[in-house]
Amino acid sequence: MDKFTRIGSLYEFYGALLSKRQREATALYYEENCSLAEIAEEFGISRQGVYDALHSAEKALEGYEEKLGLVQRFEEQDGKLAGIQQALQQIIEAAGKSDSTADTTALTAVLTQVTALREDGME
Repeated sequence: MDKFTRIGSLYEFYGALLSKRQREATALYYEENCSLAEIAEEFGISRQGVYDALHSAEKALEGYEEKLGLVQRFEEQDGKLAGIQQALQQIIEAAGKSDSTADTTALTAVLTQVTALREDGME
């Protein structure tokens, strides 16, 4: 996972724990793709000040993840749900080749629930 994706994930989980300045700088840099110079101008501080705020925020986010592990747990659960989703899809396709419509309907309902769980978790 690249740094932007990693920090973006950490920010989604732990962003509220950062200071207001760290939150704003992190959002502008990682979500809005603003440069250090653009953020510095927005805040009325130096580029070095923005760099320091971002570095401090990144360190804090990594520290939260090290202690709490929410992102890792989420990714593990999402991987398991993806496996279940794929297995259900294969079972539905196999069941669709036979005449067991009731089984296919029940499996499709379960697949829909698993898909909804994964989508809810991504928001």
